[in-house]
Amino acid sequence: MKFTRTLAVAALAAMALTSCAPPTSENAASSQDEATGTLRVWLFSEVNQDPKSKVVDDTIAAFEGKHKNVTVDVQYIPVDTRAEKFKAAFNDPSSAPDVAEFGNTDLASYVTAGGLSDMTADIEAWDEGKDLDPKVLETTAIDGKNYGVPWFVGVRALYYRTDLLKEAGVEVPKTLAEIETAARAIRTKNPDTLGISVGGASQFSAMPYLWAHGGSIAADNGGTFTSGLDSAESRAGITAYTNLVKDDICPPKTCAEFGGNASVQQFIAGKAAMTIGGDFNYKAVAESEFKDKFAVVPVPGLTAGSIAPAFAGGNNLGVFKSSKRHTLAADFVKELASKKNQQAMFDAMGNLPTFSDVQKSVAEDNAYVAPFIDTIAAGTNFVPITDTWSTIDAKGIFTGMYQQIVTGKADVETASADAAAAMNKIFEAK
Repeated sequence: MKFTRTLAVAALAAMALTSCAPPTSENAASSQDEATGTLRVWLFSEVNQDPKSKVVDDTIAAFEGKHKNVTVDVQYIPVDTRAEKFKAAFNDPSSAPDVAEFGNTDLASYVTAGGLSDMTADIEAWDEGKDLDPKVLETTAIDGKNYGVPWFVGVRALYYRTDLLKEAGVEVPKTLAEIETAARAIRTKNPDTLGISVGGASQFSAMPYLWAHGGSIAADNGGTFTSGLDSAESRAGITAYTNLVKDDICPPKTCAEFGGNASVQQFIAGKAAMTIGGDFNYKAVAESEFKDKFAVVPVPGLTAGSIAPAFAGGNNLGVFKSSKRHTLAADFVKELASKKNQQAMFDAMGNLPTFSDVQKSVAEDNAYVAPFIDTIAAGTNFVPITDTWSTIDAKGIFTGMYQQIVTGKADVETASADAAAAMNKIFEAK
């Protein structure tokens, strides 16, 4: 999920959802489908609101020009209070919007609450819909139905200091194992520098290691989830990642509590030679003191030339089930999420598009985007699409496992077994 540019995942790291339990809903699908009137829209507010507002305002002007007797009323809502606001809207259709922006990690709980409308047919009938990146579109699907259109996506790649790698005599890592080797060599050469800045609480940095080794967070067996953290493959990935949080690379006393933002901040501050950061972090790094001394490549996989699967965060646009204007609302979603407007949002905000052809175009025109687009093209993964994930995440079960390991409180086998058992208990309680 991505919320605001500066939250940069606290943006995506705000997978730690604001509430542990999914909101409930008294909503029923409206039998009406009015083609005129006021279309109410909720979008997330941004720290730098003007660029987003400009794209939205232009879209509204074009949309109202095509639809007589239609007014689009946009309200920008704070991210931090979204859970309460959505819950209230699900339970009181009179206060609900027709269209809303929401994070893709919120989708499962909102669908379980009965608040979102099925948009599968709308997407299938949309000329541009066929060009949506299939893996990104999957993040909007539950039981084969799509409950939104992906508006933008965010992924992570490997940032590194070109000068520090050169001084340490190491090549740019081509495999996950080489990241560990390079990080250790750099810290040996520069004892005051973290070889790579990662952390026990940086779940989106850990996930590529898990997935690249063939591991999984959980398996979906026809709607019944079972944790995969205690498999041999998962344990290999967990081991590879936690090997980075060692005194000779990123000392546990410093790095054990690092989340994604803290890890990237170490790199921006010149305290780390490498980090795993998002496309949404690029601007801040490029404005740092080391703006001419860094580069980005996809996080490599197990073998040279491969790319580790990344977590596909991002935001969707969807239609509330209670809307009395489903067709009109879906048309506005498609207008705002169109190729033209995704390009405009990239130009204004740096948001990565969700159309495969637009991704290719922005990568060709903007060299810095290429590693992130290549990462998307190589294949992304996602968290278990179930409302129970919000409970698992809020309890810190996934990150807690890593922190137990890096602080020496438990070995990989014990910590992964305990985490898997805790996850399964929550899955089974559904």
